[in-house]
Amino acid sequence: MRNFRKLATAVAAALALAPAAALAQDAAPVKIGIVTFLSGPAASPFGVPARNAAEVVTELLNAGKAPAPYATKGFGGAPIQTVIIDEAGSTTTQVTEYRNLVQRHNVDVVIGYVSSGNCLAIAPVAEELKKLTNFFDCGTARIFEDGSYKYVFRTSPTQTMDSVGAALYVHDAKPKLKSIAGLNQNYAWGQDSWGDFEASMKQLVPKVEVKTSQMPKLFAGQYNAEISTLLGAKADVIHSSFYDGDLEALLLQAAPRGLFKKSTGILSAGETVIHKLAAQIPDGTVIGARGPFGPYAPNNELNRWFSKEFRDRYQVPPTYPSYQMAQAILGVKAAWEKAQAANGGKRPSNEQVAAALEHLSFEGPGGTVKMANGKGHQSIMETAYGMSKVVGGKLTLTNIKRYPAEKVNPPDGVKGADWIASGFKK
Repeated sequence: MRNFRKLATAVAAALALAPAAALAQDAAPVKIGIVTFLSGPAASPFGVPARNAAEVVTELLNAGKAPAPYATKGFGGAPIQTVIIDEAGSTTTQVTEYRNLVQRHNVDVVIGYVSSGNCLAIAPVAEELKKLTNFFDCGTARIFEDGSYKYVFRTSPTQTMDSVGAALYVHDAKPKLKSIAGLNQNYAWGQDSWGDFEASMKQLVPKVEVKTSQMPKLFAGQYNAEISTLLGAKADVIHSSFYDGDLEALLLQAAPRGLFKKSTGILSAGETVIHKLAAQIPDGTVIGARGPFGPYAPNNELNRWFSKEFRDRYQVPPTYPSYQMAQAILGVKAAWEKAQAANGGKRPSNEQVAAALEHLSFEGPGGTVKMANGKGHQSIMETAYGMSKVVGGKLTLTNIKRYPAEKVNPPDGVKGADWIASGFKK
């Protein structure tokens, strides 16, 4: 009888502790692997601002200091921990680092990658390891046009949106243009960006002449030969999807030679340099921000919150890589908490979060994000372009035009190139 009482007491104690143990397990940290450039030519204009956004957003979420619908602390009450990895190096290096994040650091989610080449290499590895992975920036449309994934997502739009929006803007702003030229990096991002822009211009201006397409290697740094060729071509418009240090180098080298004064420049990723290199950007240069980010962001509560907190922390305004990182984290948080609610309040599995993120529509500092393409794994958004004008030494944007998401993105299941070739048919 004495032994029976001891056993009953032990069982009762165990049962009393069970809810607390379950709660502790559910409140275990959510580990997020963050991958972005921390060194090299892409670090200063892209990688570090994205890293800064990850730090400030996760800190605010952990403190429960975000606006609705993101006011719950962390992810569904569980604190967020980050493991931050440098994206610099070869794609082979990045695949190795990705495996380390999943297998050694045991992260729950990976959010990262600026380089389109890295995203193309990581996507099949993420699928192999069955780890939820959200690409926050890389723009090539090939990821979901050429592949189908369960665990891979991208909460930022593709280069098709950038290029179609750029072509529509140029057509609206310069209806009498007769010729175009291009200067883009010779890899997936640059090739796809120019391909979609050229094809879009040929749809909008069937007799447009393509003077030249220059494709220097990524991170070449010196562009005097290409600038000479472009000056000789005398195109009405020069399209460039340059980003990172390459864009900065191009502007510093092109300004003394008057390249973008003699031809209208359209910089689809130019927003990252408008504060730093305003003096090198002639009035009338067309500036993109890869979506409704930075100066094109809406005046909503999430944008006011994010931009103020970022500026207060780092004394500079957030640029579009920062917006994209914030958007990526908030999108995964929305999916996590949706999956958690469907799971009776318990910590969701990797597969449950992935299922919740499919076809999700959520709000971010840049406005509405619809996971509408790539079978629900690729976002679409509206985009905007404007023209630079320096006033009192400060670069401002004028003649801003916005294009709805459905006007600058193909329907789901249709490749961007095919959609453009069809005359943008829906």
